[in-house]
Amino acid sequence: MKKFLNAPEHFVDDMLDGIYFAHPDQLAYVADDPRCVVRAGTMPTGKVGLATGGGSGHLPLFLGYVGEGMLDGCSVGGVFQSPSSEQMLNVTRAISRGAGVLYIYGNYGGDIMNFDMAKELASAENIRVEQVVAGEDVASAPKNQAAKRRGVAGIFFVYKCAGAAAAELLNLDEVRRVAEKAAANVRTIGVALAPNIVPEVGKPQFTLAENEMEIGMGIHGEPGIRRGPLRPSDEIVAEMMEPILSDLPFGAGDEVAILVNGLGATPKEELYIVCRKVGLLLKERRIKAYRTYVGEFATSLEMAGASISLLRLDAELKRFLARPARTPFFEQVQL
Repeated sequence: MKKFLNAPEHFVDDMLDGIYFAHPDQLAYVADDPRCVVRAGTMPTGKVGLATGGGSGHLPLFLGYVGEGMLDGCSVGGVFQSPSSEQMLNVTRAISRGAGVLYIYGNYGGDIMNFDMAKELASAENIRVEQVVAGEDVASAPKNQAAKRRGVAGIFFVYKCAGAAAAELLNLDEVRRVAEKAAANVRTIGVALAPNIVPEVGKPQFTLAENEMEIGMGIHGEPGIRRGPLRPSDEIVAEMMEPILSDLPFGAGDEVAILVNGLGATPKEELYIVCRKVGLLLKERRIKAYRTYVGEFATSLEMAGASISLLRLDAELKRFLARPARTPFFEQVQL
C-alpha cells in the first residue's frame, strides 16, 4: 500500500487539519471537535440550516459542500463510517438560527440511525429538524423497492437546490420540499474498474481482474449488477444510461442536468470521453442538456471508475441549480 500517510489511524484527522489550514475563510469547527464542520463566519438569522454527514473517503462529499449557497454544516465519520449522533447534534446546534434545520444525507443504515437520534435530541432542545434521505442509485434496488436505494453522487444536486432555496430564506417546509423534489428527480449508476484501499485495512476492498469491470458497484465497494470484461467506453456508457433513462423515466422534451463523476483514480480526460457519449445518447432521445458537471464530486478513495447522474429539471429546479455557490471544493457563479 502506497499512500501519503503518517499513521493509518490518523488519516481522517490529519486530512481535516489540512483542510482547515487550506480554507480558513470558509470552514471552521465547533464543540472542540474537528469532525463537526461548519461554515466560517456568521449565518443570517432566520435562515434554515442545512446539515449533512457521512463517512470519510469520499471527498468532496460530504464536507466539501459546506459553504455559501449550499450546506451550513457536516458531521464527519471515519473512513466509510457514520459520524456519531453527538457530532450531528453539535453541528445542528451551531447552524440553528431560529428557522429550523434540514438534514440531507445518503440512505445508509448507520447514518439513518444516528441522524434520527440527533433529530430527537435536537427536538428536546426546541430545535425543529426535518430530514431528506437521498437514494438515487438505480443499481442498488429495483424501482418497486426504491426506498432501499443507496445515495451516491446525485446527492450533489439535492445539496445544490436545497442550498439555493435556503439562501433565498424560504421556510423549512419549503426547503424540505425543494430537496425532496430534487431527490425524486435524480438517478445515478456507477461502474468500477479497480478497487480502493481503506488505510486502516491496508489492502484492496475487492478484486477485479486486469480486464474486468463491474457495473453498478457502490461507493463503498457494494456489489453491482454485472461483472464482465472491460469494453469500449461508448458501450459501457450505453449500458449505464439505459437503466437511468428508463427508471424515472426520462423522455423526449425533458431538460436535464448531467453529472459525470470520477470515483478517485479516473483521469478527467476519460471522464470527458464518458461525457461525450452521454451527450450523444441524450441528443438521440431529444433530451435537452441544460448544464453538465464533469469531475470528482463523490469519490471512493482511489477507486478507478465513474458514475453518471441525471437530474430532470423544471423551471423551479433550474432556477435553484443556476444560483451561485461557493465552497472549498465547488464554485459556481450565477448561470
